[in-house]
Amino acid sequence: MSKVVSEPAATPSEIRCRGRGRRRRVAIGLLAVTALGGGIAAAAGRPGSEAPVRPMAPASGQIQLPTTLDDFFQPGTQPEPDQMVFAPVISSTNCSFCHGEYYEDPELAILEPSTGWKTSLMAQSARDPVWQAALTIANQDANLSGEYCIRCHAPGAWLRGRSTSADIDDFETGFFINDFDGVSCHFCHRAVNPVLEGDSPAEDVAVLAGLAFPPGADAWGNARFVIDPNDVRRGPYEDIANDPNMNLHGVPVIHSPWHQRSELCATCHEVRNPVTVRQPDGTYDLAPFGTPHPTGQLEDMFPEQGVYSEWLFSDFANGGVAVPGNRFGGNHPTGIMAECQDCHMPDQIAGGCFAWQNPPFFERQDLGNHQIIGANTWVLRAIRALHPDSETGLSADSVETHRQRTIEFLQASSDTYVDQVGDEIRVRVVNWTGHKLPTGYPEGRRMWINVRFLDDQGEVVQEYGGYDFATATLDEASTKVYKADHGIDEDVAAATGLPEGKSFHLVLNNKKFKDNRIPPKGFSNAGYESRGIKPVGATYADGQHWDDTWFDVPSNAETVVVNLYHQVMTREYMEFLRDANVTNDRGQTIYDLWADPAVGDRTPPVNLDTVMIELGPGLLGDLDGDGAVGFSDLLILLASWGPCDGPVP
Repeated sequence: MSKVVSEPAATPSEIRCRGRGRRRRVAIGLLAVTALGGGIAAAAGRPGSEAPVRPMAPASGQIQLPTTLDDFFQPGTQPEPDQMVFAPVISSTNCSFCHGEYYEDPELAILEPSTGWKTSLMAQSARDPVWQAALTIANQDANLSGEYCIRCHAPGAWLRGRSTSADIDDFETGFFINDFDGVSCHFCHRAVNPVLEGDSPAEDVAVLAGLAFPPGADAWGNARFVIDPNDVRRGPYEDIANDPNMNLHGVPVIHSPWHQRSELCATCHEVRNPVTVRQPDGTYDLAPFGTPHPTGQLEDMFPEQGVYSEWLFSDFANGGVAVPGNRFGGNHPTGIMAECQDCHMPDQIAGGCFAWQNPPFFERQDLGNHQIIGANTWVLRAIRALHPDSETGLSADSVETHRQRTIEFLQASSDTYVDQVGDEIRVRVVNWTGHKLPTGYPEGRRMWINVRFLDDQGEVVQEYGGYDFATATLDEASTKVYKADHGIDEDVAAATGLPEGKSFHLVLNNKKFKDNRIPPKGFSNAGYESRGIKPVGATYADGQHWDDTWFDVPSNAETVVVNLYHQVMTREYMEFLRDANVTNDRGQTIYDLWADPAVGDRTPPVNLDTVMIELGPGLLGDLDGDGAVGFSDLLILLASWGPCDGPVP
């Protein structure tokens, strides 16, 4: 059930827009990497990247970019396929012995770190069939580009050097079972802040000593992660780190404040395409092939996702935002949302391990919820359809619980207000998230306004933004659709044989054709410009986190019902995954699951807000549309006064 908001927005500023009938097995050489000072040295290039690999055949008439592993090189920890330094990055089943299955009540069990994590997209990121289908097409488009995608979706496989095999698209033979843990417990809790800060653990100095980042380069983003080469766990609780009892299991635990900061999330939620390089005029060209990126600076790469940057230049990153109703905060003590974790891993009252009732352990008031809810409402269903529960740790109940919580989370992201101004209605959508709305992976993700005007019999006399659920078709032309349209320019078109324009080929895209997504509270145009994520095809004043759309009121309308819809994947994107894949059947597989009523059901949109108001007659003389007749209306009338050819009536 969507929430209903009926009060008009108080903020007078507005935007008028008429809505009327209108990613690797690092055969990366296998990288020349050596342990130095407790760290893992980052090679400047990728020796051995000339090793023979199987090229992926692109679609008929398309030219595959001749990229090598060097094109996708990122600083930070590098794979150790021979020395087995990362063998302890083991199955997360190991963590469940202490951090799961100790609450009998199912509603409490989901708060256990291990149990909650199993139902997250983090745990299932390597099994995600949408990602697997997209990765295949990326490999077709640019040689070995899938190695770059695997860094985040299957970091365990990447660290063990299993991301560039000839069977990279055959996960059953290319991956080991533990690789399917995705973003695992061990990966996150062995991650090290790549930037030494005042509260960094002392142990980080040695870990980072052997790592080289380009001068001034961002360390947070593009999967530039640093993993402790020793099996040392890190977490946000200082009391546990200092407790000698924790050493009974033989694994050191270090207090890491960074694990409660947005920069941790930026690791994989700030994604820039290293095949592109920014030009002085702000456009992006293809970078030279066969070598690491010319500058290594994230802002010089085309932004496939800029979630962290969207947050960075907002009030959420600058003191936090008191979101109305504390709708994301769980047991947050102040309700002021600042870090990604505040919303996506809200504080819960629960025990962190099986011994939570025994000293020195206790029930915590701020245990982060490890379900890590985002926007995806259906992929867990698809994963269950392809993999046994014994492998994934999922169940019908846990998947549906996650789905319902995701819907509620999405509905908390916005408020919608509707008011009548003369013979029009104004629909204001307010973004209460710490990033653009919608955000994340732009392919196939959108939000739109649906307006239905009803007569005195309740019959629809006019509809804007109509959606056919049977065919998954949206009437985009008649309404405001919030989305990002990426694509390729004429130079990339010439290099690939693909048509210029909007495109779902993420590894080839180098141009934004549209990005009217609503920015977060306190956002900065200059900040967004500096990171290449400014709005395109829309204008927002600094700080503005809402958008207004105007619709004409039909003469026989008595009531208007407005719905704000969010959709995670469109029919057009699913058809692309099906049709562009000429390597294997993963595109067809995910399309069939998407169309299956029991699995994807064509990913019906989620209703974020519903508002219904009774309409009145337009106010005669209200020329400025402010709902009242006054001096400003007279000025408009006088300004429009002109000569008359006939007698004045």
